[in-house]
Amino acid sequence: MPKVMIVDDDRTTVTLLKTLLELDGFEITVVGRGADVIPTIEQVKPDLLFMDYHLADMDGVDILRELRAEGSFMNIPIVMTSGLDVEEEVMAAGATAFLVKPFEPSDLPDLFNRLIAG
Repeated sequence: MPKVMIVDDDRTTVTLLKTLLELDGFEITVVGRGADVIPTIEQVKPDLLFMDYHLADMDGVDILRELRAEGSFMNIPIVMTSGLDVEEEVMAAGATAFLVKPFEPSDLPDLFNRLIAG
């Protein structure tokens, strides 16, 4: 069962995505604060991160840069999302993919499976 870590502080979005992805066979871990991302990754060892650009305590792109600078997290697929078109910035920072909101949640399982498979 592929493990996906959702990093988002919007509870409604997280609840919806968690439910949909679990129905598609993913094991979901939810992190609501940027400060909790790295400790949780080390513990859970997810196959993919799905991270919002805007978090309450920091920008997701800062976490992305930190993860890509950390040797052990270089190869984990990271999908960033935002209501703003920040694709150029997040891709330059090392994101594997970018989705602008609103996106179609039903498209996520195929995207995640493709990225996890490499």
